[in-house]
Amino acid sequence: MPASFDLNDDSVVVVIGSGAGGGTVSHELTARGVKVVCLEAGPRLKLSDIVNNEPEMFGKLSWLDRRVGQGYAPDGMPVWSVKGVGGTTTHWTACCPRLHDFEFKSLSTYGQLPDCNLADWPVTLKDMEPWYDKAEDMLGVTGTHGIERLPKSANFKVMEAAARAVGYQDIDTYNMAINSAPRNGRPACLQLGFCNSGCAINAKWTTLFNHITQAEATDCFDLRPQSMVTRIVTDAKGRASAVRYIGPDGVEHEQKARVVCVAANVVETTRLLLNSANERFPHGLANSSDQVGRNYMRHVMAMVFGLMPGVVNMYKGTTCAGVIRDEVKHDTSRGFSGGFQWHLLALGPEYIATNLIPGWGKDHAELMLNYDKLSGVIITGEDPPQADNRITLHATDKDQFGLPVPVVTYNKHPNTNAMLDYAYRRSKEMYQALGATKTFTQEGFGATHNMGVCRMGKDAKTSVTNSYGQTHDIPNLFVSDGSLFTTASCANPTLTIISLMLRQADYLVRELQRGAL
Repeated sequence: MPASFDLNDDSVVVVIGSGAGGGTVSHELTARGVKVVCLEAGPRLKLSDIVNNEPEMFGKLSWLDRRVGQGYAPDGMPVWSVKGVGGTTTHWTACCPRLHDFEFKSLSTYGQLPDCNLADWPVTLKDMEPWYDKAEDMLGVTGTHGIERLPKSANFKVMEAAARAVGYQDIDTYNMAINSAPRNGRPACLQLGFCNSGCAINAKWTTLFNHITQAEATDCFDLRPQSMVTRIVTDAKGRASAVRYIGPDGVEHEQKARVVCVAANVVETTRLLLNSANERFPHGLANSSDQVGRNYMRHVMAMVFGLMPGVVNMYKGTTCAGVIRDEVKHDTSRGFSGGFQWHLLALGPEYIATNLIPGWGKDHAELMLNYDKLSGVIITGEDPPQADNRITLHATDKDQFGLPVPVVTYNKHPNTNAMLDYAYRRSKEMYQALGATKTFTQEGFGATHNMGVCRMGKDAKTSVTNSYGQTHDIPNLFVSDGSLFTTASCANPTLTIISLMLRQADYLVRELQRGAL
């Protein structure tokens, strides 16, 4: 049975957020008998709420509260995240690559790029391997632990043939947290498509339908949906002592805490730490380094579609079950540092109609009449950290909770532009080699791979947390999401977030047991 803990119970760990980070920490702590109160800003959906309809699910999933975007971050929705139990794992396409060894060591590998803030991670691939192993097995990641890969869709076959036509070789249906056969109580994928709208049959792993329900079975987990956290309170010793939140009743409550883990995705994690400033911490919590909110990264991301000579029906099949890895390397002869990869991509007609050729006319009509002949890929590349790519608080504007509106400032680095130019050219060459009559490109949408802002590091003067996500300034305050990333790599971040949280939870339990927290 789900637990219910008293607001004055100061023995609980308060976890803010229930996605890949918060859901995993909650699952691991409760499995080892630690009491957890999980505060989630959004509602809890049921499996019956998930439908294969992108516009409808966008409204059900999206965090639509006002956010300001500056620079290359679109105003209104500079980042895209989910507001609901399960966080962005309900939306994610379930791609699960590991970071490569060199991606943990970008400063050592690339050297410092102009106007960048590159740093090596305080952990290595060797440190992370056992946690990657555990995460892959837990999620049932295809292509690992003897788990069969997903089948090839028609869209994949077009991508593969196009890639091989120009000499690429490292191609398969990817490492996916989507069942290729029944496993752990979840069915096999039925190739329904529209995976980023949620999985209507629960073949895709999410914290919503996995970690959360498993945590509730322990009697150690108190989940409170529609609970918007407003402030972390510190005591006279400078320790995190309580969390204030506005519940579904519209009333502000205060939950006492032994430990606080912030896993609210980069915008809300930053806003909460900065908004919790007090006399002892005038610049925000865990911010003596002035690094909270800085080094925001979002991956170099752009879509390319080819109009093929025959029918593809790209929407049929697992949305992103396909990868070309040949460009995942550091080779400056291409004109940039770091690497990128292509993932398979399929989007519904509503998105295509309003984005690839906006408006009306002959070209728009031709595109939509030939929607069934489109094949798509998404470019995902390493985005270098820049100190002025950051999240701050608006000086005057408040939201419906009385909180300062977040401001996301992001500008592309010249390395990013060089990478995109190269990737666009190679993408078009691939599709044209297979007979594409036209190609379409699009970028600039609100980012979903959000990283940085509370980077890990060994030096408290240049980082926010240690390698376990424990803040340098406040020992019982942890950051538990992708905000920890020191650099972005070109890998989809969720598997690494989950692996870091498995490692964090193990450390947290040991510290609790020895009375250090």
